[in-house]
Amino acid sequence: MENVLRSTRVTLEMIKWEHSIFALPFALTGAVLAAGGWPPVRVLLWIVVCMVSARSAAMAFNRLVDSEIDAANPRTAMRALPKGELSRGFVLSFTVLAAGVFVFGAAMLNRLTLELSPIALLVVLAYSYMKRITRWSHVVLGLALGIAPAAAWIAVRGSLDPRALLLTGIVILWVGGFDVLYACQDFEHDRKVGLNSIPQAFGLSGAFWIARVMHLGMAALLFVLLHAFGLGLIALVGVAIVLVLLAYEHSIISPHDLRRMNAAFFTLNGVISVVFFVGVAADVLHRR
Repeated sequence: MENVLRSTRVTLEMIKWEHSIFALPFALTGAVLAAGGWPPVRVLLWIVVCMVSARSAAMAFNRLVDSEIDAANPRTAMRALPKGELSRGFVLSFTVLAAGVFVFGAAMLNRLTLELSPIALLVVLAYSYMKRITRWSHVVLGLALGIAPAAAWIAVRGSLDPRALLLTGIVILWVGGFDVLYACQDFEHDRKVGLNSIPQAFGLSGAFWIARVMHLGMAALLFVLLHAFGLGLIALVGVAIVLVLLAYEHSIISPHDLRRMNAAFFTLNGVISVVFFVGVAADVLHRR
């Protein structure tokens, strides 16, 4: 039992489960917009369960699939699987358990969420293989997180409004853009071993420009979202803060200086998602 608890703790550290905060606020935004206010507490709780379990399954599976790649990369060689701190069997079992929790959570929401749960799992797990296939794997990662707000809308209403797909597009461009920047750290390694990425294909300067275009596209969709849902000043202020933070994120890193990548990637992106949710939720609740 002690070994199981230790392995579970190491696995949670490995997958950085606390970083579920990246996509969770966007999922909660989808739920609030769908309900026109706060959804029932029961629905919110199961949305959180589904979000955390799906991401946990995806991240554990990614570490499992990439264990040999991680071992060959100096930046990732100290992760738990390459170091031998975890067995492949345990990580696989954790992945299956997390996936099972996700499907159970989907079943507790409504029939459509249950029926779509295998497709959602396929998307989030398939990302792990994309860097072997296409340089645009960053967009697939964006999709894996971007389905969360649309799924939350379905969880609340039992159907999908096309407007919810605006949130999906926003997350795809947001996550895809910052994942392009994050992948710049592995530029030399990816070229050496033949892994696909935008930095590997277009170089560091090209990757930064592509990330900027993605985030400009995200900004445009944010304003379309405000109009589509008739949101007002409070949400507009939230969006303005998001855009300032996004600009600051781009200002503290460059193709020639990646030293502050963790601050840009982890800290600022977590703040961005929370600020966006708070702005939209406050606006919706204010108008009730």
